[in-house]
Amino acid sequence: VQLQASGGGLVQAGGSLRLSCAASGITSDDYVIGWFRQAPGKEREGVSCISGTDGSTYYGASVKGRFTISNDNAKNTVNLQMNNLKPDDTALYLCAASKRLGGKAYFYDYWGKGTLVTVSS
Repeated sequence: VQLQASGGGLVQAGGSLRLSCAASGITSDDYVIGWFRQAPGKEREGVSCISGTDGSTYYGASVKGRFTISNDNAKNTVNLQMNNLKPDDTALYLCAASKRLGGKAYFYDYWGKGTLVTVSS
């Protein structure tokens, strides 16, 4: 199983980025694909996830209303549209696969390496 995250970069506060997680070795419509982030010195935080089965979603409180997650099952890819970015959003963003919907890292069996997002003030 491989999960390849892409789309990170440097953006000014208030800007937008779109992250993608491409899955191989699993069929994304059989799994929940989630995004987590980890900043230096902080715990890993569940950002958002989406069920490939029924499209149910979860958003962490700190990103609700600013981030949108979506499935592209034809491409076995999950996208995370991040708008109105803030310096506190700066972190390594990782995608992961689970059979359970939610923001707890221990739900997830497979992890990708992540993509770095830096938001300047």
